[in-house]
Amino acid sequence: MAVPNDKASLLTAIDANYIKLVADLARVPPERSRERSLPGHSTGTLISPADLVAYLIGWNELVLTWHHDRALGIEPEFPATGYTWSQLGELAQSFYRNCASESWAELLERLSAAESRIVALIDSMSNEELYAKPWYKKYTAGRMIQLNTASPYSNARGRIRKWLRSQHEPR
Repeated sequence: MAVPNDKASLLTAIDANYIKLVADLARVPPERSRERSLPGHSTGTLISPADLVAYLIGWNELVLTWHHDRALGIEPEFPATGYTWSQLGELAQSFYRNCASESWAELLERLSAAESRIVALIDSMSNEELYAKPWYKKYTAGRMIQLNTASPYSNARGRIRKWLRSQHEPR
């Protein structure tokens, strides 16, 4: 899929990738959702399917926080308070910890809620607000949203599908 460059294509990319991801996540047995057997976001680490969903939740909620802060006239700390772009592995670990006590069903519901809020955010913005000017450094708001929603959904889907195949789960 091409990189979205307008509001309609951004919404389409998010929707298409999210629907496919959710279908594959539904195939994960809940009793295996905390099994650390997926390659992690940091080299040489293993994560669970639940950690992967926590990662998606973390980035989706960061996007929402960035926009909320900007709406209040506060410049967000990127990528997150207390983290630099060179500390993304540590940030991922914080996402896993923040969701460690949630059940598989709770994680999936939280991801669904975050995705719905992202769609509502996009719906509330004009095409010009999303793509006419840089929002963070050289990136437009639409590109920052896409980089932290549709793209990670697609990546996570690939990871989950590979994991499911390695578990001898039929397609």
